[in-house]
Amino acid sequence: MDRAYYVYVLTGVNPKVVYVGVTNSLENRVAEHRSGEGSAFTQRYRVHTLIHAEEYRYIEDAIAREKEIKGWRRSKKDALVEATNPAWADLLEIPVTLDPSLRSG
Repeated sequence: MDRAYYVYVLTGVNPKVVYVGVTNSLENRVAEHRSGEGSAFTQRYRVHTLIHAEEYRYIEDAIAREKEIKGWRRSKKDALVEATNPAWADLLEIPVTLDPSLRSG
């Protein structure tokens, strides 16, 4: 795949809150959410645990899927996550910052 686009679902300390987004750099976007540079919604609700992701070749497909999922009832979003990640485990363990100058070594 030349370029990949991702639809992702995040949750946080309160698992009743989920956030659906789209990006072309999943690791960087999740790092932004975790460092407080993400959306105002994810900052307010401390939503930064990646619980679901889908990869697409075309941005138009990813955006359409994001809109589709955002339009679903919460129960259907939960079922989507539970189908691939029944424990709602964090799928991406990355540090808050990707700045190499902060790494020891």
